[in-house]
Amino acid sequence: MPTLILVRHGRSTANTEGLLAGWTPGVALDERGAAQAAALPGRLAELPLAEIVTSPLQRCQETIRPLLQARPDLTPHTDERIGECHYGDWSGRKLDELKDQPLMEVVQAHPSAAAFPGGESMRAMQTRAAEAVREWNARVERDHGADAVYLMCSHGDIIKSLVADALGLHLDLFQRISVEPCSITAIRYTRLRPFLVRLGDTGDFTSLVPREEPPGDEAPVGGGAGAP
Repeated sequence: MPTLILVRHGRSTANTEGLLAGWTPGVALDERGAAQAAALPGRLAELPLAEIVTSPLQRCQETIRPLLQARPDLTPHTDERIGECHYGDWSGRKLDELKDQPLMEVVQAHPSAAAFPGGESMRAMQTRAAEAVREWNARVERDHGADAVYLMCSHGDIIKSLVADALGLHLDLFQRISVEPCSITAIRYTRLRPFLVRLGDTGDFTSLVPREEPPGDEAPVGGGAGAP
């Protein structure tokens, strides 16, 4: 079965402003995010990509644009099932304002029980994304062969949930996974099991440098902004 390359969108204006973007329209890449997107074609130059699938949200569309310009033979497919979690009433709000909400503790410690007011549950988010991947695996294998490589550009929580699915981890453990903006995660699917062969690879170790204010023990909902 195919190998899936998962790319998280580049750093966005919502990431730097500390907002939980969700499906809020008009969330674009910031200057650093645009530079990350511009570097993506070079990072993936050796891979013979069979298909490119992307979230419909602007920040993913902008991330994938330089890659499409470098590979004019590829036509992108948009799939809403790999769009960001529907955060409902939380969408567009500052994360600092949400951290003391009782639901945030559930999101951190028991995400399989978390459902956002006016939005969707994290279980539903994982289910739709995993179903999309399985359908695309079958389609890519049918059209391009079992050894094909294809790419999806998506969002932090979506990618984390797909990694958990591939590893057989309960959704309640997915907050232990971290994927930075414009990082590359690769999952090779086989008849019996998936293999996680890359996780959150940016080629940059800046985010590992100790900070004056070390990160806390909570996972950044939506994926965080990555290295400063």
